[in-house]
Amino acid sequence: MARTARPGRPGRGLNRLDLVLLCLGGAVAGYLIIHGRGPAQGWNWEILGPYLLREDGRPGLLLQGLLTTIRLTCWSAGCALIIGIAAGLARTSTNPYPRLMSATFVELCRNTPPLVLIFLCYYFLADQLIPGAGLQNLARHAPAWLQASLEAILGPLGQMDAFLSAALTLGLYEGAYVAEIVRGGILAVPAGQWEAGRALGFPKSTLLRLVILPQAARNTVPPLAGQLISTIKDSAIVSAISIQELTFQGTQIMATTYHTFEIWSCVALLYFLLTFSCSLAATRLEQRLRRAYTI
Repeated sequence: MARTARPGRPGRGLNRLDLVLLCLGGAVAGYLIIHGRGPAQGWNWEILGPYLLREDGRPGLLLQGLLTTIRLTCWSAGCALIIGIAAGLARTSTNPYPRLMSATFVELCRNTPPLVLIFLCYYFLADQLIPGAGLQNLARHAPAWLQASLEAILGPLGQMDAFLSAALTLGLYEGAYVAEIVRGGILAVPAGQWEAGRALGFPKSTLLRLVILPQAARNTVPPLAGQLISTIKDSAIVSAISIQELTFQGTQIMATTYHTFEIWSCVALLYFLLTFSCSLAATRLEQRLRRAYTI
């Protein structure tokens, strides 16, 4: 008979049977990876070495793709946070015009396939709007130290327009979900907090800044962390417009070497390490906030 957790108590973690099954599964997977042979030419894990780290110590193509994924995620998450907070505040406004505009933005982005949105924004932003600003030409004629700084935060200068287009598109797409998270966090603040602030004579902006938003921030940290992890995984879709992130590099290497299982196993492991580290950091932040705000 299965044992169930008592009401009001947290459920137990892994039991002995789970650990035994996990160890057996890991042992079988390790044996197959080390000694197993692929269906056609056999598995060759040694080919991954140069694609991870070159002989001169510089990152290989897979690590370069991982760095591009991290850059893309940082820029997209920053855009999504700015857009999402603005749209979330507008969604809770008493004025119908910003509320209607925000609702239209959220529903439009959430009900459009992300690949369609990527292509739509790429052929408009990267072909029309961003090249018109001349950022890429300015970067090419900038001093060497500035070019090095731009390459560190934006990647290769030759792909700056496409990179910015992809980051803005992902920021718009993820911003729609962040807007709903912010709206939910604000609405979760008890109505008594609003009434107490108004009774003390706070203007709405001060009431939001000092009373409502700090409490809403505590409610939104867990779902925002989940959305950040979702942004990392969704960034793979920009490989469709030739942004040289991790999935794109994996595809190119796989087409060259035909070692499909090794390449995609390594790509999956790199994604897992990145998302799992973010998940651990979010858990630690959530625990610190809970301790700080629990009386």
